[in-house]
Amino acid sequence: MGLFTRKAIAEPARAPLRAAAGMGGSNNFVSYTVGNAELNALTNPTISRSRDLLASMIGAFELKHYSKQWNGTDYDEVYLPLEPWMEQPDPKNTRNFFFSNVFSDMFFYGRAFAYVTSRYSTGLPATLEWLPAANIQTPNMVGPQFFGWADVIEWNGIPLETQNVCQFLSPYMGIVYSGARAINTALYLDQAADRYAQLETPPGYLQQVDGEDMSGDDLGELASAWGAGRKKRAIGALSRQVEFKEYKNDPSLTVAKLRSDQALEMARLCNIPAYMVSAPTQGASMTYQNAEQARQDMYLFGLKGFADAIEQTLSMFMLPRGRYVEFDVEDYLGSSDMSPGEQSSPDSAPMEVPA
Repeated sequence: MGLFTRKAIAEPARAPLRAAAGMGGSNNFVSYTVGNAELNALTNPTISRSRDLLASMIGAFELKHYSKQWNGTDYDEVYLPLEPWMEQPDPKNTRNFFFSNVFSDMFFYGRAFAYVTSRYSTGLPATLEWLPAANIQTPNMVGPQFFGWADVIEWNGIPLETQNVCQFLSPYMGIVYSGARAINTALYLDQAADRYAQLETPPGYLQQVDGEDMSGDDLGELASAWGAGRKKRAIGALSRQVEFKEYKNDPSLTVAKLRSDQALEMARLCNIPAYMVSAPTQGASMTYQNAEQARQDMYLFGLKGFADAIEQTLSMFMLPRGRYVEFDVEDYLGSSDMSPGEQSSPDSAPMEVPA
């Protein structure tokens, strides 16, 4: 057994807590739910792609375990063997699943939760289970800004012992709160595009040009019959008393332009470089050197704040004082130099992604 490896005997949580936290498996829960605000946000392709890119990145990271030693002038990091939970926090799920969902809850709601399902004989947590944030209520910390760990935590109204819940607080407000108006605008534009996609003819109107003036009801019935007929057949027929006139400015083209602009807004909301989600930039094209540079940009500008928060929370909650855990980002990103000031600029990069 390694010098720094604790005795690998885990003690399960007490029976009432097993039932509350679903230790026997997800079927023990009455239900898992996804928040409506999160579901609405994910129907926007830009938000969905942003979340998927960042979640897939953090899910691919492995963990490193180390302590710090003072050498007289600075601290040296002394790397230690991994604890079992560092390879697989939840024995019933993969590391990728656990960290991707923890990140996703922080991304949408500004916080995430994991329940201690077993402990070492020393009392330190040995395994965790992710708890969907949409099922969690904290009556004394209702948000949208969270000022610290909640003292009262409930799972669908069932109280949980706070000391058994690891709370991950995001450095940023969840996008379902900070971006509520921008997300609604994007959804309205998507709904408008959906309506135009169902049209059988170019947008326009019917105008009576001869005969006795028709009443409003008659004009409404004529328009409905015209629209219904065009959905059934490609050829329409009108008398000489009525003409179909196409709009000079196609509203669907206006909606397409607005949706393109809103994709850029969604990239800003998600803190991800616009070119990563194919959102057009205003005034210039976004450039990058290669796939390695793209991964570094995504990590630095979109993921690093979340990754730091997860690392520090796990170090504080899962490990004794003086020991730390961090994500191993260097192998995945392909470079150990992650200084934002040394990233390539649009002027120097040889490869260009058109807007």
